[in-house]
Amino acid sequence: MYKYRSFYFFVFLLCYCLFSCKSTTPLEEPVFPTTIQTTSQTSTPANVKIFETTNGNKLGPCEPSIFINPKKPNQLVAGSVIDFVHRSMDGGKTWKTQQLKSTLGIWGDPVITADKNGTFYYFHLSDPEGTNWSSSKILDQIVVQKSTDFGTTWSSGVGIGHNPPKQQDKQWASSNPITGELYVTWTEFDRYGSTNPKDMSRILFSSSKDSGATWSNPMAINQYNGDCIDKDNTVEGAVPASDGKNLYVAWTFNNKIWFDYSTDNGKTWQEKDIIITSQQSGWDFTVPGIKRVNGMPVTGVDNSDSVHKGTIYVNWSDQVTPEDTDIFISKSIDKGKTWSPPKRVNTDSTKTHQFLTWMSIDPATGYIYIVYYDRSAYDNRNTDVSLAVSKDGGTTFTSKIISEKPFDPTGASFFGDYNCIHALNGHIRPIWTRYENKKLSIWTALINTENK
Repeated sequence: MYKYRSFYFFVFLLCYCLFSCKSTTPLEEPVFPTTIQTTSQTSTPANVKIFETTNGNKLGPCEPSIFINPKKPNQLVAGSVIDFVHRSMDGGKTWKTQQLKSTLGIWGDPVITADKNGTFYYFHLSDPEGTNWSSSKILDQIVVQKSTDFGTTWSSGVGIGHNPPKQQDKQWASSNPITGELYVTWTEFDRYGSTNPKDMSRILFSSSKDSGATWSNPMAINQYNGDCIDKDNTVEGAVPASDGKNLYVAWTFNNKIWFDYSTDNGKTWQEKDIIITSQQSGWDFTVPGIKRVNGMPVTGVDNSDSVHKGTIYVNWSDQVTPEDTDIFISKSIDKGKTWSPPKRVNTDSTKTHQFLTWMSIDPATGYIYIVYYDRSAYDNRNTDVSLAVSKDGGTTFTSKIISEKPFDPTGASFFGDYNCIHALNGHIRPIWTRYENKKLSIWTALINTENK
């Protein structure tokens, strides 16, 4: 009996020592990654709320645009409706928000870009009298404001395309990756919303060689004009892309995706526009819970040193049936002369809605990143945000949900026409609008990838 008591005492002493020693070291808090190391990971990247309105009835924030400083990738600037500018100095983990002011007025459609030197530009619509649609001067020009201190302070603004009583709308901008020259394309309306068949819309182009101080006279680049109703038969959705030598622009009109290019830095454009493909539903369609959904195209070009260097991509959405909206891409390997058949980007096998797409091509790798709203996991209006990635020139895509939880956009007075994403040297920053508790907010996800 004594033998067994000694044995039990030894076991007791051993267990006591083990547990005592373990308890003298504090437990480490679990570490959750705030970034995705590869796009094939199953974990959801950390989501960051950039800004939320405190007044549920206020317009915005929505229609967010985002850009990474090419000189210092931890510095990001974003814009959102109607006059908000957001900046982060730590890669998107924390943000500061201010309201932009301009002597030319601000009326939304924020577009953020930066040149090769890290100077940021905020393009937006004008509202010179500050009374928006009550004013006859609303949308009288495109406005660009500049910041040389990473979004802390901004110039009062320079006007582009002032041509009253015509109205200037739906601009997008980019820069030349070699020279830093700025480019902007947009839609000019003879009279916005007019049903008069004599009133037309057209795609205009302008450029700046002096960091946005002055701009070239706007030039119409489309072969066929549209109407002014701001629907499928209006020419809209022009997003310029540059490979340093050539300029590329696609837009939508009359249920087709159109394309034009310039080989002399925008001085001249092709006489005949190229049809990339048909757009079955046009660009203006509805998704349950949202008043209007924009299927306009986004143009990009691979400026990397990869095997796909120089490939042009155009990304858009189309409503195949009233119950099924999908994301598509087409590419050209001959400077835009011919185009591949449309490829479906979203990889789900459902008949649900995927919509409001945006695309960015990482100039370091040539990887394609496409962000979009995704309802493939639900049979109601719940909406996720998904990211599709291609590492083989658009041949194949992998998709994953990057939002931490879904939301239902029903009830938002104005949800906006677009989201955005920017990819730079493995730093991927999507930005999107969310509606919850009767409030709009804008979010990003912290995604970093291994460039391999």
